[in-house]
Order: sequence, then C-alpha cells, then structure tokens
Amino acid sequence: MADEAKAKGNAAFLAGRFEEAARHFTDAIALAPGNHILYSNRSAALASLHRYSDALADAQKTVELKPDWAKGYSRLGAAHLGLGDAASAVAAYEKGLALEPSNDGLKAGLEDAKKAAAPPPRRGPSGPDGIGQMFQGPELWSKIASDPNTRAYLSEPDFMQMLREVQRNPSSISTYLSDPRMMQVLSLMLNVKIQRPEASESSQSTPPPQQQQQQTPPPETKAREVEPEPEPEPMDLTDEEKERKERKAAAQKEKELGNAAYKKKDFETAIQHYTKALELDDEDISYLTNRTAVYIEMGKYDECIKDCDKAVERGRELRADFKMISRALTRKGTALVKLAKTSKDFDIAIETFQKALTEHRNPDTLKKLNEAERAKKELEQQEYYDPKLADEEREKGNEFFKEQKYPEAIKHYTESLRRNPKDPRVYSNRAASYTKLGAMPEGLKDAEKCLELDPTFTKGYTRKGAIQFFMKEYDKAMETYQAGLKHDPNNQELLDGVRRCIEQINKANRGEISQDELQERQNKAMQDPEIQNILTDPIMRQVLNDFQENPRAAQEHLKNPGVMQKIQKLVSAGIVQMR
Repeated sequence: MADEAKAKGNAAFLAGRFEEAARHFTDAIALAPGNHILYSNRSAALASLHRYSDALADAQKTVELKPDWAKGYSRLGAAHLGLGDAASAVAAYEKGLALEPSNDGLKAGLEDAKKAAAPPPRRGPSGPDGIGQMFQGPELWSKIASDPNTRAYLSEPDFMQMLREVQRNPSSISTYLSDPRMMQVLSLMLNVKIQRPEASESSQSTPPPQQQQQQTPPPETKAREVEPEPEPEPMDLTDEEKERKERKAAAQKEKELGNAAYKKKDFETAIQHYTKALELDDEDISYLTNRTAVYIEMGKYDECIKDCDKAVERGRELRADFKMISRALTRKGTALVKLAKTSKDFDIAIETFQKALTEHRNPDTLKKLNEAERAKKELEQQEYYDPKLADEEREKGNEFFKEQKYPEAIKHYTESLRRNPKDPRVYSNRAASYTKLGAMPEGLKDAEKCLELDPTFTKGYTRKGAIQFFMKEYDKAMETYQAGLKHDPNNQELLDGVRRCIEQINKANRGEISQDELQERQNKAMQDPEIQNILTDPIMRQVLNDFQENPRAAQEHLKNPGVMQKIQKLVSAGIVQMR
C-alpha cells in the first residue's frame, strides 16, 4: 500500500502537481513511517510549493533516519535556502558533499548558498533618492544625539516615525521636507548650514534626552527561491510511468529542435517540431506558446490567437505556472495589435494585455500595453484630425476668454487640440486660461508643450515665465525669460519678466522675505532633481563646507564657472545665502 501511494506521489510530482504529490507521500508515510525516501520526496514537493518550513521539517527527518545519505542534506540545504538561512544551507550542502564529493546537485546547491550568503555590493546614492540614502546606517542616530540642535528630536515620537520611514523608503524624504526638524537633520547630515526659519520656542526649550544607542538593522536580503531537483530520489516506476516519462523526454527533444529551427528562421520546420511535441505531451503548454511565437513571425496572426486561447484554457486545466498563462495572453495581445486597423480594434488587445498583467506583471507585457494604448490614441487623433474645425474651436475659445469665461474657453481649446494637436497657439491660449483659474501646473504643462512644438514662439516664453513667477520659482522664471530674449531681444514682456525675477532674488539675498516664504521656497527647491544632485555631489558638498570653514579655499572654488553656476542655483533657490 505504501508503494502504491508513493507511485502516485511520484507521478503527480513528475506532472508538476506538487500539492497532490505531497498528499500521496503523506499517505505513504502513514503506512511506512521509517522510510527516509518518502520524507525526502515530500520535502521536495513542499519546497516546490514554497512551503519551506514544512520542507525543512521533512528534510531534518530524512537526515535523522538516514544520516549517511547525501541526498538528505541536499533537501536540507534547499529548505534552509528557501527560508533565507544561507549559512545553514552552506553547512548542509558541505555535509552532503563530505559523504558524496562528486554529487553535482550538492555542488550547485553549495554555490547558490554561498552566493546568497555573500553581502550585496554597496551602491552609492544617486539621483532623487540620494538625499534619502544619507539617512541609512547607524551613524545617523549618533550624529543626531551628539548635536545639541537635534538631540531633543529623539524624544519626539512623530519625528522618530518620520526617520524610520525614510530609512525604510529613502524616496519618502520629499514628503517630510516641510518639517523644520527634518531640514535641521538634513543640514547636519550634509554638513551644510542650510538657511531656514528659526526653531520654535517649544523646540528650543525641550530638555535633551539621554543619548540612546540604536542600531539600524541591515536591509533584509530576500533569499533566492531554490527549485527542487526535477524528480524525487530513487523510486520504482510502473511501465505506464516509464512510458510517460519517455514521451515527455521525446517531447522536450522536439521542442529543442523547434527552438533551433526558430533561431535559424526556418519557421515551417519549427512548427513541425512543436506540433510533434504537443502530440507526445499535451501537459506542457510551452509547446503551444512557442508555436504562437513562430506564427507571429510568419504573420499568421489568426493561428497564433487560436493557439493562445488553447494554451490559456489547457493551462488553467493543468494549473500551469501563472507566468506561462501570462505569456500566452501577451502573445495573443501582440497578434491582435498586428491585426488592428482602427482605434477600436485596439480595445481587445489592450484588455488582453491587462489580463496578462493580472497573471504576472512582466515588464515586457507592460511595455506592449503602453505601446498599444499609445497606438490607439494616435490612431484616434488621426481619425479625428480636422484643421478647419480646430480653428473654429480655437476662435470660440478666444471669444470666451475675452468674456472671462475661462472654463468654457478651456473646453473649446481642448476640442481644438483634439482636432489638431500640433497648433502651439492653442496650447499657449489654454495655458493663459489655466493661469487665470490658478491651475498653475496645468498651465505650465501647456506652455512647455507650446514651446516644444515651436521653440521660437515668444508668447510661449512669456506664458511659461509668468506661471513660474507666480509659483515663486524665480530662478527658473528668469531662465525662461532669458531663453525667450534669444529669439526676441527687444520684447518688453520678457524684459519686464527678467527685471521682476532679479528683484525677488535680491530681496531673498538681503533677507527681506518672511520666514514662511523662505521655508516655502526651500521646500520647492528640495523637490527639484537638479538641486538634489547638487547637494549630493561630493565635490559640491566639499565646496559648501569650505564656505563655512575655509573662506580662502571657497574663493578659489568660485573661479570655476561650473561651481559658480551651481552656487548661484542654490542661492536663487534660497538653500544657501551669501552676504
């Protein structure tokens, strides 16, 4: 009876039905609890289901029953590695190799375990996450505790929660930059004195807590999931099982021949081999998905779609890997895109890609979905394109703008752009309407699109500069006005814009703006990737440090045009102040 249950478990394992295999091996163990091979086989099945704790228990039982059997240590190592305990996995594989030095499976497992045990390579911070990365490591806590300006923050629960969130997710730093305490700690970590409003009296009067030693745990390393070996250890197969195994092996050979033919672009031969593989083994949908790829290359999209539907249906019957189901749906979506003639034809392709992503979020599928959505939108625009009607809608928008009915104006400008998306005048007009309604981000986007379509369109520069000025981004507004003057040097609107920006920047340098306005400008500046890159640049950090500690060296730095430009950028943004 135990052998019968074992044979059923073997067959289920070979077919990839690991849950069923584990049940049969459990039945066999109940009848023969001293058989170490049964525990080994069930450990493999449980590991295939990623139930590594249960797999470890069975592996330990295997080793207990048969301590001189190398295979048991292979199961033990795989379970440890699945649980993320790479050190224990290394020890297990080494014990197995001591018993059987030539065992390739143990050698490969040991190599994987050693790789998992090795520390990940350190990467320096870069880009927008660079500032957040400075909050990693135990030195953060000692720096805060040793500085009298920040020591008190360690007793404030909300601030501690913010710090831990930044350590978990460095990019979240931008969420907390409006908090003066976070700006103070950032100044400490950068070793740069960032000009900021004075701390509140309540913060100054809070008595410093005793210094606490805190240790930040290293990032948790996700252990690589280790697949079990193809089949359980030595087992007696029935004639039926042997024949099934032979047919599967023959099907795999046909698949390999099909792959080779596909690479040579001998598509007809590839189809023949994949078809033969399907005849030998209908429990592996990869033969179908491979054939769909060939049909796409041959331009036989209808045949591809039929095979994809078969693969999805059969895959669900077999409880195939969700990645395989996703692959079949992605191939179907690709074929549907190839067949699309109108914008509406893309709808079913987009829906198919979305279904594929619910099975497995594959980057290639996501890329194909985005491309299909873009193609649909472009085709819709082509189908809707009518310059004459676009001009009529623009004139209607102009009339409403004159009447100060800005929402109505935006509606007609939008319709005009649907009819003709390449008219920079309409983007400029709609930007003006958004500005009147206080919708600055939308207005800025339209102004930038206007200049993208026509870089010589002067009105686009005045629109963009005005919006940036209203958003108190004076340095950016001045750059925009100056760019416009290159095309129209005598334009009075642009000249007035430059003058207004210079006045505002000078007021900030003289300290003539309120602390609230300064804080607002600093918060916006810290969101700017260019500002972030300047502050995380090691050379610029040294320059800023010299400004505070070594004024003579700082003057030498200013002779470098590139450094001077970056310093001016920080000054204009209100991050540092030069007197």
